[in-house]
Amino acid sequence: FMQITVLVDNNTIIDRYLLGEPGVSFFIRADGKNILFDTGYSDIFITNARKLGISLYDVDYTAISHGHNDHTWGLEPMIRMYSEAMIEKIGFRKPVLIAHPQAFESKYNDNEVIGSVITEKALGDFFDMNLKREPFWITERLVFLGEIERTNSFENKKPIGKRRVQGIDEPDFLRDDTALAYKSESGLVIITGCSHSGICNIIEYAKKVCNDDRIADVIGGLHLLNPEEEALELTKKYFKQAGVKNLHACHCTDLKSKLALSEVAELGEVGVGLVLEYK
Repeated sequence: FMQITVLVDNNTIIDRYLLGEPGVSFFIRADGKNILFDTGYSDIFITNARKLGISLYDVDYTAISHGHNDHTWGLEPMIRMYSEAMIEKIGFRKPVLIAHPQAFESKYNDNEVIGSVITEKALGDFFDMNLKREPFWITERLVFLGEIERTNSFENKKPIGKRRVQGIDEPDFLRDDTALAYKSESGLVIITGCSHSGICNIIEYAKKVCNDDRIADVIGGLHLLNPEEEALELTKKYFKQAGVKNLHACHCTDLKSKLALSEVAELGEVGVGLVLEYK
């Protein structure tokens, strides 16, 4: 059994009075474990969790989809939350932090800092660090996919800014971008942050890692913001061929792309406070 609660998204659900921002954070309960997937841009994931009755003191794993600011900057208020809990003698679990080894490198777009503001070394004081390129099974049915194989010709063609490695800047193709996959009874549930590595690449790799070709749902950002017409058509064609049943596209997915993909998959609304459940 898996339950996903949306803690951060660009959109909020009417009459719920939760906070939104251009970022992503999901709280996942799966097979007896609590997983926080991404932390958004600010501290609103903590505020929303509190309003929803979710305790972030009980997180077993914090998984990071990639190192951009709208997915990692919430780590700083999370560290403050744990620091204050220590001072006030509030018990909490020390989460395992799962991410790609490149997730906490310096990332820039022109002179703008777009990467994590907290270093891997500093995070190690508050999390048990588990940086992996290989798939990592969080539970028997939920897997952190690690570095995504990039096998098609129409996704991830352009870098986003630059990554700084040992003082040298190079184009950033986001090798650190990854996703989660859950083996439900009706097929795979793919949970993404931004899909910079390509949503079709992610699905193909998830099928390979999980040894299952059925796609029950895709939830998260698809990095389809004013995409080239050919890229959108090929993504739509892939979704149809792959038999994607349901789609909960959010965050970095524009209306045109959602409408196009709704022709081949059942499109669901997404907003802060949404709860999805899978057996």
